[in-house]
Amino acid sequence: MSIISITTPVFSGQERIDSAEGEGDVEIGNFDDQDNEELDEFLNVKQRKMIGLQISDIVTPGELITGDATWMRGHGTYYLDENTYSSVAGTILKVNKLLAVVPFKGRYRPETGDHVVGRIIGISNKRWRVELGAEHAGVLLLGAVNLPGGVLRRKSDSDELQMRMILKEGDLLNCEVQSTFSDGSASLHTRSLKYGKLRNGMFVKVNPSLIVRTKNHLHELPGGVSVILGVNGYCWIYKTKNISNTSTTNSSTSKAESALKAANSTTGYSAGMGSISITRLEEESSWEIYSDKNEPISTSIKETISRYRCCLVALDFCSISIDAKRLVKAYEISLGYGEVNNLTNEEIKKSIGEDLLNSEKMRGVVV
Repeated sequence: MSIISITTPVFSGQERIDSAEGEGDVEIGNFDDQDNEELDEFLNVKQRKMIGLQISDIVTPGELITGDATWMRGHGTYYLDENTYSSVAGTILKVNKLLAVVPFKGRYRPETGDHVVGRIIGISNKRWRVELGAEHAGVLLLGAVNLPGGVLRRKSDSDELQMRMILKEGDLLNCEVQSTFSDGSASLHTRSLKYGKLRNGMFVKVNPSLIVRTKNHLHELPGGVSVILGVNGYCWIYKTKNISNTSTTNSSTSKAESALKAANSTTGYSAGMGSISITRLEEESSWEIYSDKNEPISTSIKETISRYRCCLVALDFCSISIDAKRLVKAYEISLGYGEVNNLTNEEIKKSIGEDLLNSEKMRGVVV
């Protein structure tokens, strides 16, 4: 079966000069400034195609990247007639001797250590299937979650029967990619207090290629709101938890004291009654973290969440990379456009993006 590839025509500099001579309008050595700029640009592009040193050039499907056989072919490329071509529209990425093309838009590809937001879509034998926006659903094993009570032990058959009491179909959760498989699917885990079931907020989906990879993807924002910027483009904006370590310790102590008083006044003290959890994990890993009931949220917090949601949509609409600082700046800019309902207008979305980029240029930030 023959392979048909669409490539851009490549002409040598001599062919360009010959064509110019044939026209009779332009003589050799009498190029105007525009022709010189076009020729310089053409030669730079040809040089880039032959040696493949530039890592940020834009390529289209079927475009020649390099003819050097020493380069290894990565994602978004294919090999034909000893040349490497691009199979997608995107930017060239060079890692040592590996050439790849990162597409402008595409499905999320899990990588180990990614902080992601997902939705439960199925339950099977001691595992949950999680939709991440990738080609394949992720897998969350029963042994990779914190059971209520915080006890680290082997999972039993009774735990498997109660899986829907922990997470059921439709629930949202934030988790971490523990490992990836050969088919591109991911194994997830929530063995940390910052991971788990999501409540008290709003879900937003953006282009995953716009999310800036940072050390921390959970941020507290002005206005009593926090955000989880999932690497897979799934974001969660929610009410900031106002429970500090001090208040948690005080409440735990008061509960222990009340339990001791109740025990002494009735049947006496028994082992374990009124005791305080040894670890914070054991204290907070209770059935409450898997509850479906949202906490009371004030109208002002709801409006703030909606405004941040519109700012995320505006950044995605303008194809501007998203991080916490830009989100806060977009929020401040959006306050000048009145009510939250106004932010759904496409012209206002463009204005927010333009104002954000202009403010960064004024501060000398490289966009």
